[in-house]
Amino acid sequence: MLLYHILILSVIQGITEFLPVSSSGHLVLTHHLMGNGSTDLCWEQNRLMDVAVHVGTLLSVLVYFRTDIYMMLGGIFKPKSEGFNLSLYLIVASIPVVIVGFILQQFQFSFLCSLQVMSWMMLVFGIVLMVADKFDSSRTLQEMSLKNAILIGLSQILALIPGVSRSGITMTSARFLGFSRVEAARFSLLLSIVAISGAGILSSLDLIEEDGLILSGSIGFAVLFSFLAGWVSIVLMMKWLSKASFKPFAIYRIILGVLLLGLIYGGVL
Repeated sequence: MLLYHILILSVIQGITEFLPVSSSGHLVLTHHLMGNGSTDLCWEQNRLMDVAVHVGTLLSVLVYFRTDIYMMLGGIFKPKSEGFNLSLYLIVASIPVVIVGFILQQFQFSFLCSLQVMSWMMLVFGIVLMVADKFDSSRTLQEMSLKNAILIGLSQILALIPGVSRSGITMTSARFLGFSRVEAARFSLLLSIVAISGAGILSSLDLIEEDGLILSGSIGFAVLFSFLAGWVSIVLMMKWLSKASFKPFAIYRIILGVLLLGLIYGGVL
C-alpha cells in the first residue's frame, strides 16, 4: 500500500474513531473512493491495514485516559471503590459486542458493509444522536449502575454495522440514560479500549500471516499517524463537549448520509 494511502486511512481512522461519526463507515467510504468499491469492504485485505490503524488509536486513548486507567488498576482489589466499579461496568458493557462480534467474524455478512447500508446508518443514527442530545442530563459515572452498563453494552452491538458508530451509539445511549455530555464521552472512550483490543485480537492471525518488510513498515506508519490523529481528536472533542453539544456531529452525519444516498440512488456511486 502506498504511503499516502496509509496516511489517509490513518488520519481518517484517528479522527473518526472517537468522534460520534463512525470510523468504520468512513473507512468503507474511503476504500470505495480509493478504488476498492468492487471488493468486499469489510472482510478482505482492507481490514488488515484497518486493524493496524486501530492499534494507533488504542494507544492514543490509553495515553489520554491514563489517570482513569491508573485508578481502575488501583481499584482491582478494592471492591466498591470508584476504580473497581468503573472496571466492572466497562467489562460488563463489553461482553455483548465481543460475543456478537465473534459470531459476525465467522459468518462475514458482506451486505452489512455495503456503501448503501453505511449511508442509511449514518443518516438514521445522526438523527437519533440529535434527539438524545436534547435531554437535560447531568449524571456522572459515579452514579452509573450495572443496569446502565448493560444497556450501553447492548446498544454497542449495533456499532458492528458500519455507519452506526461505536462511540456515537454508546454516547447516545448514555445521554438517553441521563449522563452529561462529557461523562457520556468519557465512558464511551474508555469502553473503546476493550472494543479496539478485541478487534485487533480477532484479526491478529491475519496480520501475522502477512510477510515482508514493506508490510511491517506500513503498519508502523499507520500506528504512528493514527495515534497522533486520535490523540488530537480526543483532546479537541472533550474540550468541545465541556462547553457545547453533539449537534455539529449529528448535523454532519445527517448531511453526509443524505448526500451519499442521493449519489447512490442517482447512480453516481
